[in-house]
Amino acid sequence: MISCPLKQTSEVDWIQPLKGHIRSVYGEDPERYNEECATLNRLRQDMRGAGKDSAAGRDLLYRYYGQLELLDLRFPVDENHIKISFTWFDAFTHKPTSQYSLAYEKASIIFNISAVLACHAAIQSRADEAGLRIAYHSFQASAGMFNYINENFLHAPSIDLSRETVKTLISIMLAQGQEVFIEKQIRAETKAKMVAKLVSQAAFLYAQAVEGITASNVSEVVFERVWMLVTQYKSSYMASVSQYYQAIADADANAHGSAIARLKKAETLAKDANRVLSSFPSSIAPTSNLPSDTVSILTDQVKRHLSNVQEKLASFVKDNDFIYHQSVPNEAALSVIPKAPSAKPIPVSELYAGQDIHRVIGQDIFQRIVPMAVTESASLYDEEKAKLIRAEAEKAETANDEMATSLDYLKLPGSLNVLKGGMDQETTVDESFRGWCEELAGHESFGRAFEHLQADKTALSAMLDACTKQLDTEENRCESMRVKYGSDWIQQPSSRLNSTLRSDIRSYRGAMEEANNSDLQLSTTSRQYEADFDEMRSAGETDEADVLYQRAMIKAVGSRGRGKSAVSPGGEGNLLDEDYGEGGTSVMDQIAKIEDLLKKLNLIKRDRMEVLKDLKEKVHNDDISSVLILNKKSIGNHESKLFEAELEKFRSHQNRLLQTIHKQHALLKELTKLYGDLLQDKRVRSEQAKYESFTRQRNSVLSRYKKVYQSFNDLIGGLLRAQSFYNEMKDTVESLNKNVEAFVSNRREEGIQLLSQIERANASNTDRQADRERERLQQLMDRMSVNPSPPVRSRSSASRPPALPFPSQNGTMYSHNGSMYSGPPPNSPPYNMATSTAHYSSPPPPSSTPGFQGYPPNGTYQDPTRAAYPYQPRSPPANQMYPPNAAYGYPQQLPPGFVPPPPPPGPPPGSQGYGYAQPPGRPSGGGPPGQGDPWAGLSAWR
Repeated sequence: MISCPLKQTSEVDWIQPLKGHIRSVYGEDPERYNEECATLNRLRQDMRGAGKDSAAGRDLLYRYYGQLELLDLRFPVDENHIKISFTWFDAFTHKPTSQYSLAYEKASIIFNISAVLACHAAIQSRADEAGLRIAYHSFQASAGMFNYINENFLHAPSIDLSRETVKTLISIMLAQGQEVFIEKQIRAETKAKMVAKLVSQAAFLYAQAVEGITASNVSEVVFERVWMLVTQYKSSYMASVSQYYQAIADADANAHGSAIARLKKAETLAKDANRVLSSFPSSIAPTSNLPSDTVSILTDQVKRHLSNVQEKLASFVKDNDFIYHQSVPNEAALSVIPKAPSAKPIPVSELYAGQDIHRVIGQDIFQRIVPMAVTESASLYDEEKAKLIRAEAEKAETANDEMATSLDYLKLPGSLNVLKGGMDQETTVDESFRGWCEELAGHESFGRAFEHLQADKTALSAMLDACTKQLDTEENRCESMRVKYGSDWIQQPSSRLNSTLRSDIRSYRGAMEEANNSDLQLSTTSRQYEADFDEMRSAGETDEADVLYQRAMIKAVGSRGRGKSAVSPGGEGNLLDEDYGEGGTSVMDQIAKIEDLLKKLNLIKRDRMEVLKDLKEKVHNDDISSVLILNKKSIGNHESKLFEAELEKFRSHQNRLLQTIHKQHALLKELTKLYGDLLQDKRVRSEQAKYESFTRQRNSVLSRYKKVYQSFNDLIGGLLRAQSFYNEMKDTVESLNKNVEAFVSNRREEGIQLLSQIERANASNTDRQADRERERLQQLMDRMSVNPSPPVRSRSSASRPPALPFPSQNGTMYSHNGSMYSGPPPNSPPYNMATSTAHYSSPPPPSSTPGFQGYPPNGTYQDPTRAAYPYQPRSPPANQMYPPNAAYGYPQQLPPGFVPPPPPPGPPPGSQGYGYAQPPGRPSGGGPPGQGDPWAGLSAWR
């Protein structure tokens, strides 16, 4: 048997190109897919060493091919995207071909799969049944894989993948598969006519192979010469065998002349086949994939067949000469033997028929990567699933509502208790009522809670009042200072700055008022239901809810004047015990039928909900991402059809839901009829009236206490919300209070600084006035003096010469503002006071100086002009510095004729420092004010 050689390939690196594409297109970290990329790369390396004659090699190749198919759905491997150069060597010419196309890689893999299948079939031992079956299947599968190449891969880049070459290989594989099947039929002693048809098909396929090999080898030698010889031999040999078995069939059909003619033709064809064998080379090259003993095997085969033909021909001729005497037709007159093909190409999808294809291919390596197109399609499919679930859930809900509405209209099953003496059960305490009483048990009255809320409101109002008072006080102080200092008070008015704080205060007061209104409503509700709360609380704590319920029922019945209705009618018997002598079905039988229908309805409802739940789970777990990936290339045109096909898997659940709805409709119709007949029975009417009256009373009681219970819950919720509101409001108001204090404090500091600036400015102006007055007095005294003294410099000038020292009455030196006076020298002329008597009244200078009688005892000079120019001495500004006396460089002796002027008003001779004593009550500037600080009253709020 002929087997195809495998294509060889060079190494390829999948890892880096795939990582780059994952980073650039999918925007993910490629390091997360190290294992997947390495797995694919390793799989290709293993594929290169796959055995050519084993099923394991076939599976390894097919696994790699399957992963390539899945890879192609996520990664575009071509020259424009992921560039990977695939280099394969021609299986026949061994010439390399490189392409960036993934299709070329897949076509080469499929070619090798076909070659492996052919090799695997050729090495099988056809002596047993298993070998025949494997060889027959493998040859057909190989033909199917070759056929897949021709159908799906156009523009072959190499000779071995060209359509002519692949078509020739298909013919060879099918012919050999047909031959294997013929061997099996001959062993099974199939009828000669059928065997002749099968062999005729094999001869035809070998003839096609001969034509293909011949055409392929015209321009370039593709196939080995020995392949040509083998196919020529098989073509002649199979034609001979076909004529042989057809001759036997003709003889069985009493066509002895035709049988003899076919045997003669078979003999000729057998000799032709034997003649082809003589052209075989002495040794067969290993590249031909043929065993070395091929010639000997084929020679023995054709010799045995020629011997059988000749023996059968001699026997048929003898029988015809002596018995049948039929004429022997010419070979050209013989009819063509029909063909019966048994070997057919097996499609790729059926290659692993009966096996788990996912086990062979393995798990999708890159299943974590889902293309955007597939994600969008999956989202659309999810919408279709959601529509299906909504539709089915709506049907189920509608059916449940119909059943509940019907039973409520018929007052079932509660009304049946009346007919069965069940009103005794109706008079027992309702479980919901008992639960209400138990929830109220242990709860204290609401008085303490309202007191706590009132305390919180009072505290919050006080805090808001304090904030308002601080702002008002600050604003009043600011305006009073503005009135006092006029335009010198440049501090911005408070009303422009505290508007936000005052707005917050008004907003918080409004919120407090609204909260107070809500509190009043809660208090009103508490007072309204206080007695009911106490009753239910007591019943819950003493476990006497039934007593309270019975008392309420009696009170409700008494208000209607039907006290007897509150008593259970159980003592009066029930309809099941009464018999009015009427014929027909008893009341008990009718009730039993109705109860049976109710049970069926409940079962149908439960079954419907279980089916719906199961449907929701299956729809939720349904993931067709893999299906969408596999159909990615064609999904654009068949998306809706694909969705419809996938949703068909839920059809069984939809049908089951529909069946439950139909059954429910039928049962409700029957129930309505039975219950109507029951109500028309006069034995039921009187009891029905009692039950309706009792039901109204019971509903009235439950409605009243339900309202009380709801009011209790509303009170608790309202008080919790109120407490939460006041807690939040407390934090907010405290924050507001801090903001107000900070605002007032900042304004106070700003006012203190402004006040200090004003005081310093006033002090500076006063000092300048005093200096000007002193200079004027000095000038007057100079005009009155014989020898004028140097002009007195202002204390504020930059270079101030020191005043001359003068002695006191007891000979000490007087100091005035840093200047020393020592008195006139002995040769000074007397001071003539006559020129100034009209204006001044000077005291006599000292006794040591002629004309000068000294100063008054207190050491001050009495200036008569003080009445017109009042002057109060002030200390110099804090930043004014005086140089020492020695710095001015005045001589120690006074100039001749100098008469010192009287000193200006100042401190007595023993004062300390460079300035005058601070008058009481006047700030010196620079430091904070003391007792006279107008802002001192605000310090209590800091």
